[in-house]
Amino acid sequence: MARNKVQFQKGLSEADFLTLYGREDACRAAVFGWRWPDGFDCPACGERGHCVLDRRALIQCNTCRTQTSLTAGTIFANTKLPLTTWFRAIYLLTQSKQGISSVELARRLGVRQTTAWTMKSKLTQVMFERDARKLLDGRVEMDDAYLGGRRSGGKSGRGAPGKTPFVASVETTDDGKPKRVQLRRVKRFTKKAIKALAGRTLKSSARVVTDGLGCFHGLKGSVVSHDRLIVAQLGHAEKLPQFKCVNTVLGNIKSAITGTYRAVRKHADRTLAEFEWRFNRRYDLAAMIPRLAWAATRTPPMPYRLLKQAESSG
Repeated sequence: MARNKVQFQKGLSEADFLTLYGREDACRAAVFGWRWPDGFDCPACGERGHCVLDRRALIQCNTCRTQTSLTAGTIFANTKLPLTTWFRAIYLLTQSKQGISSVELARRLGVRQTTAWTMKSKLTQVMFERDARKLLDGRVEMDDAYLGGRRSGGKSGRGAPGKTPFVASVETTDDGKPKRVQLRRVKRFTKKAIKALAGRTLKSSARVVTDGLGCFHGLKGSVVSHDRLIVAQLGHAEKLPQFKCVNTVLGNIKSAITGTYRAVRKHADRTLAEFEWRFNRRYDLAAMIPRLAWAATRTPPMPYRLLKQAESSG
């Protein structure tokens, strides 16, 4: 039996990572190149001539004397941590299929848990914003799911407290192999919610396959075709080949969450975005590091108070 190419790919070793990003000057040079690939241009006057004020780690325009930080306007803005610590966080976050908790991240980085939580939340916010506007097309398997489970003594099944509903959508090849995934939280499983979700996540040319849950009637008019399979008439959904990809994705997510995290409900959007981002870039583990760091330089700052607001709204 042939090895799974994704599972057994080489990736980037810790030694190779340290060679590339183990020094502060190397990390700063990388961020500079990603922010200004054609050379520095002043945010005030647009001129390119500049000098670096080593003592204050600022870049100063030679023409108007405007000073700017290398990380200003990026997700790294106002950080007191060295970029080497941020890059190590990126490495740990991208190279683990199961993800990493903020507690474990704190241990590995040598920082407080609250600091690690803030770093991870900012990086997963980058992931969330990066994939938020990408649409799925072609054949798409879609299924409803929940984060969280039954609380002691509480109601079970749909509508149980402590659960966060979300929809998993997997774009596949015509022969049923997974290409891209989207994991999107919804308030509840209604036709209105699914119709709104389809407008944000699917191209009109998509061909969607779902089970018979009534809310999926909301796809009508949003996609070119919608096949509703009444699972009760066909057998268990997890055994049906029509849902193989989406069931595999959901199984991997639930296994990872159970083994890595204690609670995800309050920040479900970023947790789901983390798994989605890694899955959609799974064919090149080593490239995940510069891709996430590059995106981080193009993501606006996310202060701690906004992270907490986003958490409470989830």
